[in-house]
Amino acid sequence: MNWKQRGTALLAVLATAAVAGSAATQTQAQTKPIKIGYPVILSGPGALIGEPSMKGAQMFVDEQNAKGGVLGRKIELVVRDTKGNADEAVRVARDLILRENVDFLFGTLTSAEGPAVSPIAKENKIVFVVPVVKTDQLTAKENLHPYVFRTTTNTTIEGRTAAEIMAKWPNIKRVGTISPDYAFGQDVTRAFVTHLKKLRPDIEIVDQQWPKLGEADYNPFINAQMAKKPDAVFSSLWGGHFVTFAKQAKALKYFESFNSNFLGAGEAGAIETARAMGDDYPMGIWANSYDAFNWKDGPPAHAEYIKRLAAFTKEDPPSSWPITGYIGMQMLTAGIAKAGSTDSDKVSKALMDITVDTPIGKQTIRGKDHQANRAQFWGKMVKDPKYGFAVMTPPIYIDPLPFMD
Repeated sequence: MNWKQRGTALLAVLATAAVAGSAATQTQAQTKPIKIGYPVILSGPGALIGEPSMKGAQMFVDEQNAKGGVLGRKIELVVRDTKGNADEAVRVARDLILRENVDFLFGTLTSAEGPAVSPIAKENKIVFVVPVVKTDQLTAKENLHPYVFRTTTNTTIEGRTAAEIMAKWPNIKRVGTISPDYAFGQDVTRAFVTHLKKLRPDIEIVDQQWPKLGEADYNPFINAQMAKKPDAVFSSLWGGHFVTFAKQAKALKYFESFNSNFLGAGEAGAIETARAMGDDYPMGIWANSYDAFNWKDGPPAHAEYIKRLAAFTKEDPPSSWPITGYIGMQMLTAGIAKAGSTDSDKVSKALMDITVDTPIGKQTIRGKDHQANRAQFWGKMVKDPKYGFAVMTPPIYIDPLPFMD
């Protein structure tokens, strides 16, 4: 063999090796896990919500992986604690994208965290699915971009729904509000007050209290509100913040002062909250929740989900917050499957107007505002002797469509 022949043979070998290497790289990319970065609160008062929500997402991932994953690839959650701090949520999100090389972002919990992380998703052109954050600011026209999608309800839906409920209460003329002084509390209270005045012009808003998020001493706010003698109160204190407030309020006979005409948004009716409080819970108030284990009017898929959730979490009855993570992850993976790709631009387009069969029925993410038609359960909180804590009786799932625009 002459030098020319040897050179030709060497080039052929190198070309074959290059093709083989390329094929191996492609195969490796197709089989490696789909990594989903999950910044969420796992410490402090917000952990009462963050941990069960994360468990719901993990439950869906485990179920999906048992079926082969998505696009033939397993799903891997890369979870990081935000500590309930927006700056930490931003730092964690950047780290997940730049160092962990996640394919998608999922999560955040407070209405400070979500809007702070959204620009990071936009900057890096990575789909960000939000299963809990409710502030309208997240998907407002000036903040909306191709990569952010919300699978939970929002403050307009929640506030208007609460107003519809209270407007039907008899003998209510003087109403007070108490909400945390940040995006969620401000937005949901504004939606409630505006809609209530539209429905009941005869009602007067006599007092509005704005404790800071994470307030430890609610006594000054409670006493100030009781002095105004409201007939009913709307609140959006949530998670451990509601627990702290309600215990202090109960000691001052706050709820009795207006015959328990208290409407607790912010998931004050969540099983996690009621179970944590036991007899300290203010029985007889109205509240909301993302899920209700005792929903008798739901589809068969919901009852089946509750059984699987109880087994997964080893809780009976199971928590209400896991469904936020479960449905959010269900919709993200449905978008990936529809796109046939993990490319965020393709998945973003696939998520527009997507409809998914979830444990609570069909859920659709609207293309025009990236908002799911997600509602909540509302009802009176009554002590259940079987469980020893307050249970929503009966839970009513209220259609969100009349309140979305």
